[in-house]
Amino acid sequence: MKRQITIKDIAIKLGLSTSTVSRALKDHPDISPKTRTAVKELAGLLGYRPNRIALNLRNNSTRTIGLIIPEIEHYFFSAIINGIEEIAYKNDYSVMVFQSNESYKREVINTQAVLTNRVDGVLVSFSKETSDFSHFQKLIDNEIPVVFFDRTTEELPADQVVADDYQGAFMAVNHLIEKGCRRIAHFAAPQNLQIGKSRLSGYHDALLKHNIHFRHDLVHLADTYDSAKKTAHDILRRPEAPDGFFAVNDMSAIAIIKAARELGKRVPEDIKVVGFENSKSAAISEPELTTVDQFGFDLGREACLMLLKRLKSTDETDFKPVKKVIKTKLVVRSST
Repeated sequence: MKRQITIKDIAIKLGLSTSTVSRALKDHPDISPKTRTAVKELAGLLGYRPNRIALNLRNNSTRTIGLIIPEIEHYFFSAIINGIEEIAYKNDYSVMVFQSNESYKREVINTQAVLTNRVDGVLVSFSKETSDFSHFQKLIDNEIPVVFFDRTTEELPADQVVADDYQGAFMAVNHLIEKGCRRIAHFAAPQNLQIGKSRLSGYHDALLKHNIHFRHDLVHLADTYDSAKKTAHDILRRPEAPDGFFAVNDMSAIAIIKAARELGKRVPEDIKVVGFENSKSAAISEPELTTVDQFGFDLGREACLMLLKRLKSTDETDFKPVKKVIKTKLVVRSST
């Protein structure tokens, strides 16, 4: 089956932006007659036809928002869903949720489903496996507004809402140092994710502030319960084991506490642990977990508000992506 020609194809051949091509096809007065003629002539030669889905979205809104997330059972993402739904339903929108299960292939299928279901806009937190964002570009090419949250990319012209991951990590590690820790391990997220880079950077700079040498052997990729528990078991057996841990999420932090207990180490007397998320599990773990609150509910609300603002906007002539940063807060409990 022959692939349908898109606005992006025309834009690439003429060296124009997709928004310029879109406006030229609509005879927008801001586009010069010469450019409009060139765009229309090439569109005719290539056999371009306006996308039926995009037209339906323009003329007959479905009042539906697509939401693509890595996993639903994770507390952080469930809090985000609650925030999104609060705003969506107040504005008479329904939310269609798609779960990638951290799979790039499944995420691509999710975006195809979003197109098929003719949603008005899409909220996205992409999978750990994702490095090619062309499936999201396809949404943008079809004039479907996209807002990325938590996991974001600078490769696409789309709005973003994120937690202040750098500052949260800096606060967490600074707190451990103030509590007397000097050999602080960091259980990190994959570095292809901006959250992984930002939290590692905050960890690094907090050490630097206190003149503590950054050691690569104290940084480990361990962002799940199982990987964190195994890694903690390994490094807590070292002659010079860490006396502090900063984990990229609460489940990894709780796994560290579990491993420490199995090895006869006390928390917080022998080691101190800080997580990142402020999940419900943090408040009921033993001991209760010190963590960074990234306010998932607020993040979800802001992402949905940003998307609705784009949906209500009628001026596409000067689109500039917006990035909103949600401040984090250190919640001190018994694990430190």
